[in-house]
Amino acid sequence: MNSVRAHLFIRGDVTGVGFRYWAVREANKLKIFGWARNIDAGLVEIVAEGKKESIMKMIEICKSGPETSLVKEVKVKWEVAENKLNGFEIRY
Repeated sequence: MNSVRAHLFIRGDVTGVGFRYWAVREANKLKIFGWARNIDAGLVEIVAEGKKESIMKMIEICKSGPETSLVKEVKVKWEVAENKLNGFEIRY
């Protein structure tokens, strides 16, 4: 598979509002592999690998997030896909 990898940093009211669980659901719908975790209050980190179209869609939907969140900023760092991820999980 010709995968791409995006490393996202989502800032705003995104912790304690179900953002990571929402990200898992959305990633599974898009057949994206990776993980999501809270770094600290107000910052969620996501690593996502998959088809470029799916990753681009994930980035776009992360800009609004679930209804319970208020996203202020999404930073994206493109990286080389490792193709070692299996599924999409929450990390602690």
